[in-house]
Amino acid sequence: MFWAFSNQRRRTNGWALAAALLAAGCTGRPPETSVPAKTVSDWFPIKVGGQVVQMQIALNPAEMSRGLMERRDLGPDQGMLFVYPEPQPMSFWMRDTPLPLDIGFFDRAGVLRETYAMQPFDEAPIRSRDQRLQFALEMNQRWYHEHGVRPGAQLDLAALREALKARGAAPEDFGLR
Repeated sequence: MFWAFSNQRRRTNGWALAAALLAAGCTGRPPETSVPAKTVSDWFPIKVGGQVVQMQIALNPAEMSRGLMERRDLGPDQGMLFVYPEPQPMSFWMRDTPLPLDIGFFDRAGVLRETYAMQPFDEAPIRSRDQRLQFALEMNQRWYHEHGVRPGAQLDLAALREALKARGAAPEDFGLR
């Protein structure tokens, strides 16, 4: 008797489950799929002063600390953008970084304010003069000069907002609305 009751209950529950799944599938909407957020290893095309750069984006302290350390090559128009939540003075060094790089410091509005050359493995800090900077872009050495990207050039903040979203970050957390 118990077995028959249990079997009957399974059939009833099975039909209820099937009906619930069928009803859920009839909403007219495609099922939501979860797309994994991109990481610091992904590249994003973002313009700087009219030049498209393929940027990796460092957002958190671990990514920022690692930066381009131990990287032996970087494509001609590739770089790493460091994104800070608030404007601040900037200070970078080249610990364990074998590539000669240039760094550009940008304010909250995305305007390039300063550029500096950085030498491989040099642990002397490169400090900004401006105290209200929010973004730093490391590129191959001489990239800024060779592409005519000088102070006053604009970082494409609309493209940066989209890249932050793709990374799973809220642009407003970085002052980008």
